[in-house]
Amino acid sequence: MSSIVYYADIHTRSREDSKIAKVARLCDAVGLKKIIKKNELTAIKVHFGEYGNDTHVNPLFVRQVVDKVIEAGGKPFLTDSTTLYSGSRRNAVDHLQTAYRHGFAPSVVNAPVIIADGLYGENDVPVRINGKRLKEVYIAREIRRAPAMVVISHFKGHQMAGFGGAVKNLAMGGASPRGKRAQHATNVQVDVNICIGCGKCVGVCPQKALAMRDGKSVVELSRCIGCFECITVCPVKAVDMDWGTELAPFMERMAEYAYGTVKGRKKRICYINFVLNVTPDCDCAAWSDVHLVPDLGILASRDPVALDNACFDLVKAAPSLDPAKEKEKDFDKFTARWPKTHGEIQLVHGEAIGLGNRQYTLQKI
Repeated sequence: MSSIVYYADIHTRSREDSKIAKVARLCDAVGLKKIIKKNELTAIKVHFGEYGNDTHVNPLFVRQVVDKVIEAGGKPFLTDSTTLYSGSRRNAVDHLQTAYRHGFAPSVVNAPVIIADGLYGENDVPVRINGKRLKEVYIAREIRRAPAMVVISHFKGHQMAGFGGAVKNLAMGGASPRGKRAQHATNVQVDVNICIGCGKCVGVCPQKALAMRDGKSVVELSRCIGCFECITVCPVKAVDMDWGTELAPFMERMAEYAYGTVKGRKKRICYINFVLNVTPDCDCAAWSDVHLVPDLGILASRDPVALDNACFDLVKAAPSLDPAKEKEKDFDKFTARWPKTHGEIQLVHGEAIGLGNRQYTLQKI
């Protein structure tokens, strides 16, 4: 049986049909009121964006969800977890400051921001899942404790996962740093024949696992936590991982963490994906590249796997904004940009473990 995915396009010629109004209507369509209980604390899981990124979900859209939760009688708070890599969100203080600088201040979104895993990312709880790759996962405490949750995701590309949507938002965003380490669990390697000795990878490594030696970068594997930040910043792609053996396990661990985040309360969670500003990189990047496709719409569902699959299909069918491919349709834009990735693995495994259903019925509102 297929899951229902609600879809709102972005065409508008009036205030009543604006994108803001459509977010509110999607909340009604997906049954947000049904998951909220009076005076109950309700998490709104959102990615605030690394400082410098400007294509994360607009705070004005998030405000519509907050107001709907309040209207239903809930007490909403915005939340996310600290990051594994070095950057503007590695501890709760910097993370809060970044959220406020990006417009997620209570005066704008009408709700407080609470970093879910504490000051240094050590506040988590174990959840037993008995998965294919993992038996136990570590979820940020306040995300796990919240009885109800609305997961707001920006659907976009990702250098390792192929794409990121609701599943990745649950997995990486729901995990504490040690949970993120468990998902990555992959050492990087440096090809000294390609390395140009720029030192950018050394500068971003949070564990000091990389160092310059004889003009080349070298990695100390015992220190590496597999955050992949070095892969992201290397200008010549000298830093990499063993894609042939590591990609599928990484993607499957990610799906299992998403399952652990929602385990026991799947009926108390709904999801909204914004297929706008579809960039090739995650919002964890401190920049926003040129979009891969035109803005396609906003979608919502009670099923994260069906929702991501619907978003993936929309992007696949859309014309590319790459001038060389602008007339092409029906190809995976994310794998075209990141050839070593295969984003559908997270959906296939997510369906296999009971996270959701890949079959969906698209219902336009």
